[in-house]
Amino acid sequence: MDEGIHGLLGPNGAGKSTLMSILTTVMKPTSGTAFWEGTNILESPDTVRSVLGYLPQNFGVYPDLTLEEFLEYMAALRGLDSETASARTDEMISLTNLVDVRNRKLKTFSGGMRQRVGIAQALLNDPDLLIADEPTVGLDPEERVRLRSALSNTAAGRVVILSTHIVPDVEATANKIAILDEGRLVTHANVEELVSHVTGNVYECLVPRSELSTLREEYQVCSSVQRADGVKARLIAETPPTDDATPVSPTLEDAYLQRIDQQDGG
Repeated sequence: MDEGIHGLLGPNGAGKSTLMSILTTVMKPTSGTAFWEGTNILESPDTVRSVLGYLPQNFGVYPDLTLEEFLEYMAALRGLDSETASARTDEMISLTNLVDVRNRKLKTFSGGMRQRVGIAQALLNDPDLLIADEPTVGLDPEERVRLRSALSNTAAGRVVILSTHIVPDVEATANKIAILDEGRLVTHANVEELVSHVTGNVYECLVPRSELSTLREEYQVCSSVQRADGVKARLIAETPPTDDATPVSPTLEDAYLQRIDQQDGG
């Protein structure tokens, strides 16, 4: 994998968290292998553990510790000496924009702040590989933006795998996108390449509410908005679905939904 952020997309149950558990050597697969820099990590798990930073989906903290105390404790667990631990703690607090709260207890942190703490602890050992599993789930829009910014700031000089089912999060941060469905890799490409597959095939149209179900049977409907005069639908079609359909610029979400629909036989 190239340096930068690689988004891992897929519906719930696609196998994203399972794959993350395998790559972090938490879980062994029932079959297959996984490699990092040419080394089979299933046979030599310490190879990847020594260069790995991990933010799991359910990240816990010690609530009565301050941010600084927690990060220095985590650094000690990773084997960093006290001087290096202190220096890396300062760097990570600055990188994740938590300088003003470094002496506050973690039990006072919001969900978004705790997730940034998760990124900070994952980077203490300056890993070559950072894995973040569903880091924005449950966050409000403002906290999601802050977390995406923190992830972007960490990408220089390392591989970051961002696993999520929230398409805008990877569209805003990732260099390349991998789509997983039912445990299988559907595609791995940059955003522009994925979006190009639906360019010219995304439309918006206004239809009566009674016709929406029929529209869903015939086309991949990406979204629908209820209005006083009917339903405004956004869909993917090879030709205009109605006489008043308007072509619109495609998004990564359009491309993602099309790929999943094709994979499911749509």
